[in-house]
Amino acid sequence: MKNLLNYQTSEYDCGPVTLLNGIRYLFDREDIYPDIIKFIMLYSMDTYNEEGELCKHGTSAAAMNFITSWLNHFSQIKNFPLHCEFYSGEEVTLTPESPVIQGLKNGGVVLLHVFLEVAHYVLLTGIENDRILLFDPYYEEEDDPDLDEEYATDEILFIHDQPKKANRSVAIERLNRTTTDYYEMGKPCCREALVMFNTDLKKS
Repeated sequence: MKNLLNYQTSEYDCGPVTLLNGIRYLFDREDIYPDIIKFIMLYSMDTYNEEGELCKHGTSAAAMNFITSWLNHFSQIKNFPLHCEFYSGEEVTLTPESPVIQGLKNGGVVLLHVFLEVAHYVLLTGIENDRILLFDPYYEEEDDPDLDEEYATDEILFIHDQPKKANRSVAIERLNRTTTDYYEMGKPCCREALVMFNTDLKKS
């Protein structure tokens, strides 16, 4: 059985939660090794904030790259059908032939670094015309009177009926921007993406 996708427990754990959501999306609960859960939690949230507080600056690109390598090594040793690819910089774009879009078209999911006031990770799970379906682990309620005004745009839509797949639909054009408003990737130096496949289900 596939699990529901999860939300953050704190302000800082979008990285590990999104990684684990990728695993949840791709695999049935019965097939997920506890080793994967333990390792992701152990090696994420590796950064310090300006006050010297550990974990309170989230998960670094270096940690994501390392976790990518570990997951691929684990999959080879255990014969587990998971393959991950880490991209950064100018490779991370949402053009038709980009690794991100091709990954989604081939049945994968993508952990993507975007902005949501601060640096943030979300899970891309599908494409619908000129929009991306994604799961944002930062819980918000659309009818909350205190909801940030940045959500008040047709470029960002809430999804309420796909708890195992998506809770937002975001315009591709918005995600591709080099600015740092909500659900924008920012300049190439800020960009990172981790494409994840269940190799038993990969389309090509």
